[in-house]
Amino acid sequence: MIAHLDLDAFFAAVELHRRPQLRGRPVVVGGDPAGRGVVATASYAARRYGIRSAMSCAEARRRCPAAIFVRPDVAHYREWSGRVWRTVRHEASVVEVVGLDEGYVELPPGDSERAAIAIQRAVRERVRLSCSMGVAACKVVAKVASDRDKPGGITLVARGEEARFLAPLPVRALPGAGPRTEERLRRAGVETIGELAALDDRAVERALRGSHGQLLRQRARGVDPRPVRAEPAERLQVSTERTFPSDVSDRAELAARGREMAERLAATLGRRGVAGRTVTVKMRYPDFTTVTRGRTLPAAVDDPATIWSVADALLARAQIERPGALRLFGVSVSGLVADRQLSLFGAPRPLDGAGSR
Repeated sequence: MIAHLDLDAFFAAVELHRRPQLRGRPVVVGGDPAGRGVVATASYAARRYGIRSAMSCAEARRRCPAAIFVRPDVAHYREWSGRVWRTVRHEASVVEVVGLDEGYVELPPGDSERAAIAIQRAVRERVRLSCSMGVAACKVVAKVASDRDKPGGITLVARGEEARFLAPLPVRALPGAGPRTEERLRRAGVETIGELAALDDRAVERALRGSHGQLLRQRARGVDPRPVRAEPAERLQVSTERTFPSDVSDRAELAARGREMAERLAATLGRRGVAGRTVTVKMRYPDFTTVTRGRTLPAAVDDPATIWSVADALLARAQIERPGALRLFGVSVSGLVADRQLSLFGAPRPLDGAGSR
């Protein structure tokens, strides 16, 4: 069995350890509410006002004028995250960290619920943080289950009950089903995961073209063969992003920002002595729709020119698919390997400003 562990309101919880006088008060970790900042996370006291991640901080302040806004301290959160996952590894042999605040654990044979309770207790007692867990036979169901009883709950889905557990839930609860997928399925008359699971091949193709639709349908049926892969958290991904003071549509300005990001990513990769095979761009539009596009290369790269060359092509393709200004733009490199390799196009080379479109 597999457990998905999700730290409850992680950034806010860490801030409350640093500022215990704020306990019980509505705390929002995010940007400037007087500008274009976005909520990273909110304490449960703030969530009672309807404040949620990815909401604009200005809207969060409108909903709760008494909210206390704290700027994110990612280095501090990374330190706490490391403590959590070191603790989890003492309790389980195979742990796959997919973010600072979430990951998958392969549970030992036997009483899965008891094993999950032991992990949850260890995190609470040794790191003083709360986590919610979902336990199931596959990753996708475990992830959905971990969100069912928050904060601090454990939801167990028995083997063979995956499809029945997922069926009544809204499509949006399925990982990989974003706002656009949800809208396309709604137009096809599909609103629940069970209705998606029941679609035949032709109906899936009409509603969601390409392999993505077939994959989502399989997961809606509780079928997800991905194993838990043990991988150090610090080697998963390096990323950088920026929320602009005002929406940016000028291609030259986006390219300039992208080159700066590529330089920062290359510097981070260099400090860690790693390189990565997958480059991904992240775009958030004024309506808060977020789109990502990625490309996996035949060889790992660590130089800024190659990173930006790939990211620039992905950005250009995305803007053809959906033109318009961006509220946020980001670039990441993942699929990291410890042994640094030559660039895909030869020896590492600096950015010279060329190559942007």
